[in-house]
Amino acid sequence: MSGNDLVDLRCAALESNWQRKGFLDKLFSEAEKAHILSSADPFIQVWTYWTMKEAVYKIYSRATGIRTFAPAKLLCRDLDRYSGTVSIDSELFHTRTSITPNYIHTIATKGFSSLTDIRIEIIEHNGDVPEYASKKPACLSHHGAYLALIY
Repeated sequence: MSGNDLVDLRCAALESNWQRKGFLDKLFSEAEKAHILSSADPFIQVWTYWTMKEAVYKIYSRATGIRTFAPAKLLCRDLDRYSGTVSIDSELFHTRTSITPNYIHTIATKGFSSLTDIRIEIIEHNGDVPEYASKKPACLSHHGAYLALIY
């Protein structure tokens, strides 16, 4: 099972104020907040962690049937620029993140070696989300001008 999440950076900059009081406290652990605030680019770090958590949540919720999104319970660790792990309860997931000038996209799976098996399709669109159901993606994510499908 795999999951993905995508954040359109232009939209995130316009629509989300990650610096407002309480925002980081609701979503991130103390270690994650410290890493964000000491990062060379805190904005990018916030959305990297967010996409990691969302991608794992999509797997976890499908597997367990638990639909309550509690981002602070999803703990990002072992992060380098492009990969990391996320744990929730006693389960560990592996992630790989792509950061472009326009978006951040993260894929997640239970097994590290499975990350290389995931095919990714990112589609830029002008507001109308294109038809994708016939492509039968394993997971999809859309935000702003981008749609991400994984197979």
